[in-house]
Order: sequence, then structure tokens, then C-alpha cells
Amino acid sequence: MDSQVSNGSSLEAEHITNLLVFGFLQNSKYNFNQELEALSQELPVQVYLDADFEDELQTDGSRASRSFYHGRIQPDSESQESAIQNIARRLAQVGDEMDHRIQPTLVRQLAEQFMNTSLSEEDRRNCLARALDEMKTAFPRDMENEKAMLIMTLLLARNVAKHAPSLLHDVFRTTVTFINQNLFTYVRNLLRNEMD
Repeated sequence: MDSQVSNGSSLEAEHITNLLVFGFLQNSKYNFNQELEALSQELPVQVYLDADFEDELQTDGSRASRSFYHGRIQPDSESQESAIQNIARRLAQVGDEMDHRIQPTLVRQLAEQFMNTSLSEEDRRNCLARALDEMKTAFPRDMENEKAMLIMTLLLARNVAKHAPSLLHDVFRTTVTFINQNLFTYVRNLLRNEMD
């Protein structure tokens, strides 16, 4: 972990942030199972669908098995992945309590911007950054700024995907890149604290 670059440009950073954002969406109060399943097939890391998925009864009467998708994964990273899932779960719980702070008009505007296929990835990140700037007054005063910004970033992604599920892939990718560029040091510290 100490070899990670603080700006999040390493493969390790990408792996951590992919799992964090995926875990946040997976622990959402909204049902993104179909979209997450499709997204998981494109990720360069192994991700698991929610453990509750294991117990779902299928339409043919059989039980669903725990689904996983193949990708690059290091054998010693199981405890790290578990820690990331725990962090994502807790962030999603806090996010559910903060969800009312996000204005629906802001979500609609951001979704419309993401639907513009002529926007570059950098343009999308800038749109996300502007939306976060507009929301800064809604950040809880008793929460450290980086934590509030991380949760609000994840909430914006989740709400845009809820508003327009077809945007999940683009929103996911932009969110991962945004977090790696702006909040990865904070994410890395959360992970270190979780694993201590």
C-alpha cells in the first residue's frame, strides 16, 4: 500500500476506487442489480454481487449462486477487498441519511450533461466538480470536508444513475476518475484505518 501514488494514478488506486464506487452503488437503497451486473463484466477487477443475491430465488425455482466476474486480482488482497466493502457499506448508510440534501434539479441537470455524447471525460469531471461546488452549502458542518465531498460525489453518481440507469457506466467511470484525482489520499487513509 505504501507504494501507492497519492494522486490515485496507480493501478492499485484504480482497483480500490472501482471496488469502493461499485460497493457504494451495490449497497444502495435503489436496485441497480442489472446495471451493476453489466458494469461488473467490464471492470478490470473481480467484483462480487451482494451476498443477499445468493439467497434470491430464481424464476425457474432454483437458487442463484454467488456471482463473480473475473479480472486482475492479487491473491493477498482479500482482506483489503473486504475492508473496501465495509467502507462502501458504511458510506452508503451515511449517504442514505444525506440523500435529501441533493436537489433533484441538480441531478437532472447533471444527467442531461452526461447524456451529451460530445462531452469528453474531462468535461464530465468538470460537470461533476461544478455540481459538487453548488452543493457545498449542503455539506454537514459536523463532518470533515473530504468525507462529505466523497459521500456527496458518490450520492450524485447514484442519483444520476437512478434518474437515468443507462448512464451508470459513464457516471461510474467519471466518478472513479474524479475520486482518484481529488480524494484518493482520503480514501487510502480510510482503507488504512479500516485495516489497522
